[in-house]
Amino acid sequence: MAKVKITETVLRDSHQSLIATRMNTEQMLPILEEMDKVGYHSLEAWGGATFDSCLRFLNEDPWERLRKIRDKVKNTKLQMLFRGQNILGYRHYADDVVEYFVQKSIANGIDILRIFDALNDSRNLRTAINATKKEGGHVQAAISYTISPVHSSEAFAKFAKELEEMGADSICIKDMSGLLTPYTAYDLVKTIKSEIKIPVQLHTHYTTGLASMTILKAIEAGVDVVDTAISPMAMGTSQAPTEAIVATLQGTEYDTGLDLKALDKICKYFTPLREEFLQSGLLDPKVLKVDVNCLLYQVPGGMLSNLVSQLKQQGKSDKLAEVLEEVPRVREDAGYAPLVTPTSQIVGTQAVLNVIAGERYKLVSKEFKGMIRGDYGQTPAPIKPEFIKKIIGDEKPITCRPADNIAPELDTLREKVKPWAEQEEDVLSYALFEQVAEKFFEYRKAKKYELDADNADTKLGVHSV
Repeated sequence: MAKVKITETVLRDSHQSLIATRMNTEQMLPILEEMDKVGYHSLEAWGGATFDSCLRFLNEDPWERLRKIRDKVKNTKLQMLFRGQNILGYRHYADDVVEYFVQKSIANGIDILRIFDALNDSRNLRTAINATKKEGGHVQAAISYTISPVHSSEAFAKFAKELEEMGADSICIKDMSGLLTPYTAYDLVKTIKSEIKIPVQLHTHYTTGLASMTILKAIEAGVDVVDTAISPMAMGTSQAPTEAIVATLQGTEYDTGLDLKALDKICKYFTPLREEFLQSGLLDPKVLKVDVNCLLYQVPGGMLSNLVSQLKQQGKSDKLAEVLEEVPRVREDAGYAPLVTPTSQIVGTQAVLNVIAGERYKLVSKEFKGMIRGDYGQTPAPIKPEFIKKIIGDEKPITCRPADNIAPELDTLREKVKPWAEQEEDVLSYALFEQVAEKFFEYRKAKKYELDADNADTKLGVHSV
């Protein structure tokens, strides 16, 4: 058995799950060169919700973040999470936008694209996989793990084989809710490894308190790489602690070869940051506790922290338990979709509407209608015809690959973004988050104007007080 490799998640999923993706670039930069020396398999540093969060909450250019990280990280592969035909947004985009986004991600420094589809509909992965291969990137095709009457180790292994045949360089078991239990993980990894020849990576969350045990059993079954988070930003809705996994495997046939002293430097850097997040309220203690009930309502970490945050803002925190009980019922109605962006938000929002309205499906979100209609692809289990009729009435369900109905968008988007564009990548920021991007572009323009004015004053010997 070769050494187990580690992907460190602190720059992306760890803080996405714990603090709703609010760690900014300046908080990351000082430690990157030390992280680059550790010997990680990769650093998960981009994608997922980081792109949206940069523009919406942090007034940062996500592309600039990627370039700054790449500038400091010379030896370690950079990895991103890519939502198939959704890219990093919440709808399906035309193939030309997907292809251009892949091209620019790799050009700006990404090595590995972890590409998934919320419904495990392989049709929604084809364009992103082909584009990544064309650009010379590593395709890590992901299986969105979930549990339901229609999901099994054999079904997931069959899907993994299909992904390998589509061109995947590795497979990721993406357990976004911490639903994978240790012995199931052993069986799942064994079953998948018996079907495919490419490496298998495991991504899981600590939400249910099982992650470290699940990782250990997956390693014993032959998993090649595991995702972990440095301890100050680990556990709760995040990942298992990097140092604990490294220490567990030391001196065994699975030894990661990573040095605990080198990891301690990373730990010491993030410890005071964790305290800052706690004191500011960004890190809510609720997301740090073990919640075995997730095995019942199947809510992933990022979704849970966002639900807590949303309900708190609306003064409805007391409704959390009811909403969490409603989630699996909505999910069953919707064909047992795995709960990961965007389906987690769609199912979560509908569960909230059902609880607040006091009547199930009295209010139905536009996105939930779209999901039932087939806008996002084929659900794992067929949805009952009577339920489809209840939600979309006489509208005709979509049965083809949803993106086949989307005309090329890139040229139109380039025209629209012209008033603000300062770099080629701006068209992609605009494509994904139109209004949010516009607001950011205006902020960037104003800041540049202020900077130019300050520089002019300095040259003239004028100093503001």
